[in-house]
Amino acid sequence: MHRVWAKALRDADLPKIHFHGLRHTGNTLTASAGASIRELMARMGHSNTRAALIYQHSTDERQREVARKLDALARGAGDKDPSGTQRARP
Repeated sequence: MHRVWAKALRDADLPKIHFHGLRHTGNTLTASAGASIRELMARMGHSNTRAALIYQHSTDERQREVARKLDALARGAGDKDPSGTQRARP
């Protein structure tokens, strides 16, 4: 396996990476695309959440996406009826 993988990397002019890194990258991208823990578990063949959580990395792009969504929620909240506390204030 190692000889075949190393040769494939050389032939493709790719940097030296571990084969298992492909699984890790694929599952990290899947999680970033919004897959739930259960969906990740099904894709990876894991029977417990601990293994799936390993792939739940925080990436800069994902942090920006979460911030954009929170911003949209906060901006939208100002357009809705105020809460009971806000209505009670003069």
